[in-house]
Amino acid sequence: MRAVPTSDSNASPGAAPVRQPIIQPLRRAAIFLVLNIAANPASEDTVRSICADLSKLTRAVAFRDHDALLTCVMGIGSEAWVRLFGSLRPAELHPFKEIIAGSRHAVATPGDLIFHIRGEREDLCFELETQILMYLGDAVSIIDEVPAFRYFDNRDLLGFVDGTENPVEDEASEAVFIVDEDAAFAGGSYVIVQKYLHDLAAWNSLPAEMQEKIIGRTKLSDIELDDAVKPSFAHNALNTIVENGVERKIFRANGVFGQPGKGEFGTYFIGYARTPRIIEQMLQNMFVGRPPGNYDRLLDVSRALTGTLFFVPSLTFLEAVTTQAAASTTDNSIESSRTGEVPNDGSLGIGSLKGLARDE
Repeated sequence: MRAVPTSDSNASPGAAPVRQPIIQPLRRAAIFLVLNIAANPASEDTVRSICADLSKLTRAVAFRDHDALLTCVMGIGSEAWVRLFGSLRPAELHPFKEIIAGSRHAVATPGDLIFHIRGEREDLCFELETQILMYLGDAVSIIDEVPAFRYFDNRDLLGFVDGTENPVEDEASEAVFIVDEDAAFAGGSYVIVQKYLHDLAAWNSLPAEMQEKIIGRTKLSDIELDDAVKPSFAHNALNTIVENGVERKIFRANGVFGQPGKGEFGTYFIGYARTPRIIEQMLQNMFVGRPPGNYDRLLDVSRALTGTLFFVPSLTFLEAVTTQAAASTTDNSIESSRTGEVPNDGSLGIGSLKGLARDE
């Protein structure tokens, strides 16, 4: 078993959990790293150990230039959660829900872990990814690795500003973080990722007026189209979710990527929310349509290559993880995660968490 320092968390009982740095302005550079965990106990221990050490790794790299605002968010997939913690999983953590509607396909792809790295310097993002992969070694294999960049004034490769409607401040926290609906995982969030490739030749053949109708905003000034002229199939219309008279928001941190020499032009969608249900409804509207058949015309020129759902625990949770998994409770915990029953010892059944404040 690998020797890793245990958490030095000083959280007091009842203290609000410290959240991971999800809510950030769009940075100049980003890396989206999706990994699978090797199928052996030693690899699982290594991944547990980086949970507690990720903040230290990030601080060590970020110390070289505080103005670069380097951050990293770690998320864990549904199957990996049970393997790592043997506990009742977060209430809405499940595999990504595949959608097939005619020629449109929101694919479901593998992924045990995601590391979302952001900063104002590409070299520091690169260095942090390098340190993470060196730490994990052969405990993981790379499923997807996408370096992204800021394009002009926060535009995507289709030429439109991306993320205009992101919530800010208290509204962003309300949209992103679990509070009391799943108290054991308060301060956590859900994140869905999809990698899209665009057919720019087909897109650029469309008149600017039609492009604006598809997106639902003006291309140059980034002003939302009036409802009187905005089609019901507009991207921003289908992505507007209203429940009980209140619009439900998510936080997008999309990245632009590509290799022109290979004809690759893409958008890496990454959306954070306190419930994945909101993003899943958006995708249902886009791919199937609202009503069915009234789908997002962006999908005529854009194709999803990946699709994965992760849970992003609080920083308090991560820093309390050690490699000392409770083998004697693993089988019961896995069964509990499937049945929805809480382990009978009153804990999360993890056995490898120390100093983690829990609501009783």
